[in-house]
Amino acid sequence: MSMSELRVVSVKIPEEVYKEMVLRVPEGERSNFIRDAIIEKLQKTPKPDKILELERRLGKLEAEFSQIRKYLADLELLTYERGQTNPHTFCLDELDHKIMDYLMHYKGATTPELAEYLKTNRWLILNRLRRIEKASRKQLGKPIIKYYAGEKAGKKKAWWINEELIEI
Repeated sequence: MSMSELRVVSVKIPEEVYKEMVLRVPEGERSNFIRDAIIEKLQKTPKPDKILELERRLGKLEAEFSQIRKYLADLELLTYERGQTNPHTFCLDELDHKIMDYLMHYKGATTPELAEYLKTNRWLILNRLRRIEKASRKQLGKPIIKYYAGEKAGKKKAWWINEELIEI
């Protein structure tokens, strides 16, 4: 800070603070002491232009983050809102897509039902369902399909599409 021109400031302080200053600071040094204390306190107080600079940088970060979110959404790796996930995002091949189509149409299915519909081994179907469940849980925080051993909609031990996550 430049001390080119000095200004006179009048300050009211509590009696105890004044007595403490009289004890600690010699008479000719008190003005310098008070000036230094004010300067020291000002150095610790953020300047308005610093705040503006931080706001500008934060705005820039938010814009960059939005751009990243857009890229991820374009790659179908990010869901914005409830009901906005494309379940086919987690399919690797035609078999996975057929499994997902069946589950979306019927809302749920047992492994043997899927195996019969797709004319393939039920163990292959089970492995695909588990992989889709795991991949979706990792990416979305919740699985896009869930296995439920109890009875639901007339089916026991079936896989169910998580309707709250998908586009209907």
